[in-house]
Amino acid sequence: MQVISAREAAEQINSTDFVAIQGSGGGVGEPTTIIRAIRERFLETELPRDLTLCHATGLGDKKEIGTDLLALTGLVKRDIAGHLGMAPQMAQMIADEQIESYNFPQGVLSQMYSTVAARKPGVFTKVGLRTYIDPRVEGGKMNRITREELVRVMHIDDQEWLFFPSFHVDVALIRGTTADLKGNISSEEEPAILEAISIAQAAKACGGTVIAQVKYLADAGTLDPRRVRIPGVVVDYVVVDGSQPQTV
Repeated sequence: MQVISAREAAEQINSTDFVAIQGSGGGVGEPTTIIRAIRERFLETELPRDLTLCHATGLGDKKEIGTDLLALTGLVKRDIAGHLGMAPQMAQMIADEQIESYNFPQGVLSQMYSTVAARKPGVFTKVGLRTYIDPRVEGGKMNRITREELVRVMHIDDQEWLFFPSFHVDVALIRGTTADLKGNISSEEEPAILEAISIAQAAKACGGTVIAQVKYLADAGTLDPRRVRIPGVVVDYVVVDGSQPQTV
């Protein structure tokens, strides 16, 4: 594990990467400092480009954080989300056919991270059958430029199921409260744990990179192991920012 700056974290992300982001509405669990650094790097260098974002819940506060920070032409190609309402600028770009977008059930995306981590083929569910999630209706697509089918109907034992094939995660952006120098992370000041560990495990299962934002840095061996939520074995880089509030 290496401790790096937010800008150095942004430089770990390559064009066309699939970036899975922890977080929920209002900034809960959101690695905002890293997200903002990605924006700043793009404004300066126009890199990275054509990212795919994946987040199980809405990221943002409808004002100045979350995926609205990434609502820049050329930065994001596709946004896959369980909720899009917390980022009105990104939503407008989707409505204007500038970014591909899928709105899938939050539970499906939450399960997807564990599924990818376990190297399983995908998620089977009945949630979304005969709704806009069903590929026979809209397949969860949010506009006309979104054309790839990311969900299928399958028949098993004479029953219909929706099947969501596994994603390939290149980069995981997660957040905790305290990291030690071996990358073990606790979450004592986080209002919700969310999918941090499964997002990290998914990225590692794909040979990807895990970048964690924390508030504090501690010496190795000083964290109570019973409070460690993310083991250092799945963490590549840590960004320390004690100034960011845990919620907004």
